[in-house]
Amino acid sequence: MKMSYDPEDDILVIEFNKDNIVRDISLNWNVNIGMTEQGIGEIVILDAKKAGLLPIEIGDELRAA
Repeated sequence: MKMSYDPEDDILVIEFNKDNIVRDISLNWNVNIGMTEQGIGEIVILDAKKAGLLPIEIGDELRAA
């Protein structure tokens, strides 16, 4: 998994694998899912910081997992 953030455009990309994207699904105006033959390949979030998704905070429940 790889995450990258473009502060100039406020775009967060979470890449799960390098497989070819075969279909895009828009969950809403700012969240898009790139699907591969095997499942989710990437998630792209527009206006990530503006939407309150950055900085990413990991709660105690996830730290304990």
